[in-house]
Amino acid sequence: MSQAIESIHSTQQTPSAPDILLYPRIRKSPFFYASRRHGVRKYSVYNHHYHPRLYTDPVDEYWALVEGVTLWDVGVERQIEISGPDAFTFTQRLVPRDMRHCQVGQCKYVFVTAPDGGILNDPVLLRIEENRFWLSLADSDILLWCQGLALNSGLDVTIQEVDVAPVQVQGPKAKAVMVDLFGEAVLGMPYYHLMEADLDGMSVVISRTGYSGEIGYEIYLREASRYGEALWQRVFEAGRPHDIQVIGPCHIRRIEGGILAFGCDIWYDTNPFEVGMGYDWMVDLRGTDDFIGRAALERIKAEGVSRKLVGVEIDGPGVGHFTDGAMIDVFPVLDAQGERIGKVTSATQSPRQERNIGYAMVPVEYAELGTVLRIEANTGLQDSRVVEKPFHDPRKEIPKG
Repeated sequence: MSQAIESIHSTQQTPSAPDILLYPRIRKSPFFYASRRHGVRKYSVYNHHYHPRLYTDPVDEYWALVEGVTLWDVGVERQIEISGPDAFTFTQRLVPRDMRHCQVGQCKYVFVTAPDGGILNDPVLLRIEENRFWLSLADSDILLWCQGLALNSGLDVTIQEVDVAPVQVQGPKAKAVMVDLFGEAVLGMPYYHLMEADLDGMSVVISRTGYSGEIGYEIYLREASRYGEALWQRVFEAGRPHDIQVIGPCHIRRIEGGILAFGCDIWYDTNPFEVGMGYDWMVDLRGTDDFIGRAALERIKAEGVSRKLVGVEIDGPGVGHFTDGAMIDVFPVLDAQGERIGKVTSATQSPRQERNIGYAMVPVEYAELGTVLRIEANTGLQDSRVVEKPFHDPRKEIPKG
């Protein structure tokens, strides 16, 4: 079926960058036209939206993030609201974390699990009110999943996508920008907590979260379709004195920091135990509350897993700096006989560590630290070894600071 194409060329793009062809059937975030003025060079499609991935080059954006402050258009993180008298009960059934440990004003990183224990999404959950939750989604149609679960559940609950969209302010200078926007009160917000605020008449929720491994905040804008342009400009202008730079989500930094990417490192056919997140706070099997996938996860915990996601260091020339999704099934992992036993799920050359690092899904017998693997990288057949992960700041002292 033919489709009309909209050709967009930003005057702030580098001269060598090609025109960007956009299909009208794919949605645009409330910040789309504001963020594109900064010279988007690459889009991906995420939650049926165009997602700006790159403005300059990956290494330049990496250093801007780890040394300064950056602004990200993450309006593609659709907000699914769970509300109504039974919202807590429904949310407890939806995710394997114990929601009694999530107070109003807190956020939690959660998995949405399938009946077989697979991971359907890994959103950040925000508890806005006693019986009002937002799921800030990774890339999958969890709205439809939640609405399907609610149907005939017997619960008085409303599931809907709300007109809320976030931007991220990330980097060591993020606090200074946020203070200029919201005052000193923002400094009192602990890691993975949230607060309500007003900015020039715009209602926002601010969370102490992000996808960077650095000090960071997300600003969730209500009535985003109306105020998206205004919020973007307000944040960017506040950041000017701090040399704020607009970037895409930093694949290099999230790999260094042990942050997993849905669609790369986790997917429907992986479970929390395989990716090293089956521990009690992420998958709470201690109580009696049922949740989707509980029986399967109890069985997996008892029987053990046959494969694991491990950290790898890859020898040889630099493998490059990819955006999320580019690594899926690209780098096979081989045994000593040359037989394929697994795959690299994410990889990058770390500018700070000056080595190739990444994650690989391999059989458990190859998961011990120091195990030598052979990887068919884009630079050829390379030796690799299993190493500790995360590769930088394993206790997350930086984002908590």
